[in-house]
Amino acid sequence: MTSPAIVLMPRINQVSGIVVTAAMRVHSLLGPGLLESAYQVCLAQELRKRGLMVETQVGLPVVYEGEKLDLGYRIDLLVENLVIVEIKCVEAIHPVHEAQLLSYLRLSGKNVGLLINFHVARMKEGIKRLVDGRDWEK
Repeated sequence: MTSPAIVLMPRINQVSGIVVTAAMRVHSLLGPGLLESAYQVCLAQELRKRGLMVETQVGLPVVYEGEKLDLGYRIDLLVENLVIVEIKCVEAIHPVHEAQLLSYLRLSGKNVGLLINFHVARMKEGIKRLVDGRDWEK
């Protein structure tokens, strides 16, 4: 029997779970060692195959003193207009990578982001979920 907590799981958790599963599939098919752009395109394709709406390289302006400024920031993937996915291919995730994703969450008004590093032997070691605490259950 399915527990009520699973039945009532917010959509944002379902979407982030699908992203994690899709990233694991992409990593198992491609392995580590490619450029971020390759993983971005393949992950977007995998998510679309699973029926999700995915936007790539979404512009992210900075609002400074009430004025929108285009500074060239780009979200790698925005899934279902809910989850930001930041893709990396680095030896290790550092605090600056987490800070980048948290900044993207705050600037975009989104609450959940996934930092996915494809340069790992096992994908589960390369996934970090970050939540910006403001109204995250929306």
